[in-house]
Amino acid sequence: MDRTSNFKAVLAERTSPVPRKRYWPVGGRAMRKLALVSISAIILASLASPATAASEPSTRLVRCAEQSCLQIRGHRDDPATIITVNGHVVPVEGEHSWRVRLPVEIVRQWSAPHARTIEVSLQDPETRRETVASAELPIGMLGGTTDLASLVISVR
Repeated sequence: MDRTSNFKAVLAERTSPVPRKRYWPVGGRAMRKLALVSISAIILASLASPATAASEPSTRLVRCAEQSCLQIRGHRDDPATIITVNGHVVPVEGEHSWRVRLPVEIVRQWSAPHARTIEVSLQDPETRRETVASAELPIGMLGGTTDLASLVISVR
């Protein structure tokens, strides 16, 4: 038997009319199952995400008249929801997307020294159910200041 006939025999074995079993599901029922599982995971993730993101209030420093104020923004499902900051009821602007501006001095009075967060609560007036979230303050807002008598700078 020469090399060519041996090669033809091996080639004939490999190109058999009987299809070989595939070990990785590529089509048909397996793809539909994979697509269904993927779509289910995406739907569950999208249902969970907005509720988490909407409940977190945000803060930033803004100018109001001659002083600096802390602006707090958030979202509520019901416009009748009562909003408190560090346990104090505050009047808010807006219905579902709300905001409140508080002078920095008021925030200092309502907060612990060197606080980095404030507590924002949303309370449903009918059910008395309360949702509490912690909002981060701008860096150094309630930090202490150090008065320097002198500052020495040396160059080497």
